[in-house]
Amino acid sequence: MKVGLFIPCYVELFYPQVAVASLELLESAGVDVDYPLKQTCCGQPMANAGYQNYGEGAAALFRKNFSEFDYVVCPSGSCTLHAKDHIYSGEEGEPKIYELCEFLTDVLKIKELKADFPFKVGIHASCHGLRGLHLAKPSELMGPDFNKPKQLLEMVSGIELVELTRKDECCGFGGTFAVFEEAVSVSMGKDRIKDHEEHGVQVITGADMSCLMHLEGILRRDKSAVKVMHIAEILNGHLPEIQNQ
Repeated sequence: MKVGLFIPCYVELFYPQVAVASLELLESAGVDVDYPLKQTCCGQPMANAGYQNYGEGAAALFRKNFSEFDYVVCPSGSCTLHAKDHIYSGEEGEPKIYELCEFLTDVLKIKELKADFPFKVGIHASCHGLRGLHLAKPSELMGPDFNKPKQLLEMVSGIELVELTRKDECCGFGGTFAVFEEAVSVSMGKDRIKDHEEHGVQVITGADMSCLMHLEGILRRDKSAVKVMHIAEILNGHLPEIQNQ
């Protein structure tokens, strides 16, 4: 299979280590990965703000960049969902786009990992991944329980996964929501962090760096010792610098 790695613009700019971890993780699984150098923003910010037409140029470039691949894999749930809903139409011959965790579980069917991560970890379930991509079962729905990011993290040696009180509550980011409703967004973020802190979490992880970026900003302003790390970093064996708490 030919896999194209789609790295969202904010990840490239602010969290390049997440891009590197995603690439190395896929390559360690034996995947032939390519990174189209001309890729840009997928156009999600324009669509979220109600200006889908302004993102058509970005969408056209996206389709051009990834047309030769069987799969497109992205370490961001919200950007993956945008590409699925607004860039591709589901026609035959189009590449299949997957968020990183679902690609590892559903396509590669990963059964073991060599990573070691001896820390207490809380999983943040981002709304796009949870209710848009169905990476886990939302608490408001009946049915069998499943959680693809957790399934992968349970393969990591030494990790202690913490069961949160409200495991799938929104962090308040929501892209432009954090700009137009700043006070509400921050309040929701503080509430989400409190749940992790009350359970002694050392690292907050998740499948969407945008939500983690929002939480990281609050943690830094509060001078908290809690770190945030994208799930790809943990699965790839990266270790954080943890202060004594």
